[in-house]
Amino acid sequence: MSHVTSAVRPPLVTGGKTYADVTEDISKQVEGSPTREWTIAFTIAVVVLLYGTACLFWTWWEGLGVWGLNKTVGWAWDITNFVWWVGIGHAGTLISAILLLFRQKWRTAVNRAAEAMTIFAVICAASFIMMHAGRPWVAYWCLPLPNTLGSLWVNFKSPLVWDVFAISTYFTVSLVFWYMGLIPDLATIRDRARSKVSRYIYGAFSLGWNGSAKTWARYEYMSLILAGLSTPLVLSVHTIVSMDFATSVIPGWHTTIFPPYFVAGAIFSGFAMVQNLVLIIRVVFKLEDYITVEHIESMNKVITLTGSIVGVAYLTEFFIAWYSGVEFEAYAFINRATGPYWWAYWAMMTCNVITPQLFWSRAIRRSVVWTFVLSVIVNIGMWFERFVIIVTSLHRDYLPSSWAMFHPTLFDISDYIFSFGLFFTLFLLFSKFLPVVNMAEVKTIIKSSSEKLPISVSGVAKGERVANPTFNKDVE
Repeated sequence: MSHVTSAVRPPLVTGGKTYADVTEDISKQVEGSPTREWTIAFTIAVVVLLYGTACLFWTWWEGLGVWGLNKTVGWAWDITNFVWWVGIGHAGTLISAILLLFRQKWRTAVNRAAEAMTIFAVICAASFIMMHAGRPWVAYWCLPLPNTLGSLWVNFKSPLVWDVFAISTYFTVSLVFWYMGLIPDLATIRDRARSKVSRYIYGAFSLGWNGSAKTWARYEYMSLILAGLSTPLVLSVHTIVSMDFATSVIPGWHTTIFPPYFVAGAIFSGFAMVQNLVLIIRVVFKLEDYITVEHIESMNKVITLTGSIVGVAYLTEFFIAWYSGVEFEAYAFINRATGPYWWAYWAMMTCNVITPQLFWSRAIRRSVVWTFVLSVIVNIGMWFERFVIIVTSLHRDYLPSSWAMFHPTLFDISDYIFSFGLFFTLFLLFSKFLPVVNMAEVKTIIKSSSEKLPISVSGVAKGERVANPTFNKDVE
């Protein structure tokens, strides 16, 4: 009998796993008691969240004057953090939608965690909209709702209103996509549940999944429809976020390169965050056979590509500032590189342009330690990019008498820390109570992308038995 594994591509599932192995390995972290490491991490996340929540309520109680904003720099850390979190949320939709449409098999082991990261990152981004509102109890005024408050109506010409529509749509579609992908796995957990409470809860959320051919056909059909709906969102959401700046007339913001530049940067930072989370999951839950070096290398290639695009965008900005002949535009970019915030600009250039080029080395690209460190550096650099774009474009106005410096206060920093506490609390809850790897999709690639079992079987040479029950039965 001919082999069912490909000699051209390395396996995406190692260790000679069977279908039963996949179910057991991924389900046990849901069914077992919380580990000591998870408990410690969750406790830290909750403590950080509680501290951040207290600072956030104090911010609302005292007003936004507790931030370091001034008459010149009216946007700073708040919008920087908002754009940063929205960017991080991009990789999940890219992996789940675009790579699904392109039939990339390596997405199957990382899409679940990436989609969850997207949802939690968008929640963190939305929290900064609520913070910046100052009065969160009237945040619904951002929506075009019928009201009895006279002429209160949103300004549809404002990109800030476009943000509300884009992010709410993005969150809704991403949540539906993530949840629908969970249903087959929730049914598996339901069928394995030992307690009535677990069986009832997972059974309710699995929506009566029975695994029939018709059910699977509808599931596949639905996945393609949602992928088609999600794909434009990958491009549109950060395009609209970039228009918060590009539609203004402020030197340094008023540029048409922002939409593609912001989208590339969002995918760049999003994949870096996925790498950080996936590498931790890989070690903590012992999923090295499912999240392999091949997955890590594929994501590093995307990081290298998008990092290079971002680097070209940086150079293009400087060229256009010079080519435009507008002295104010030219000064805005010279000030970024040589002005008071030069350290932030060069930190951005080092982290986002120079550092990712190390991934051209195959050894570094396939190294778990190097990947983790460089991914952290990329996300630091992307935060500095948003800070540089926002603060350095504002802090020096047309009038030297209006020039001012921005210095973050304790509450700027603490409200940012709040978002980390919120993100990791949600992600740790997800990793404990839901399968972090998509069991159903991993099983679909076992025939074609699994490593052979190193076991001698009658009629088959040692090392040629594959992780496929049907094949094994045939050869035995």
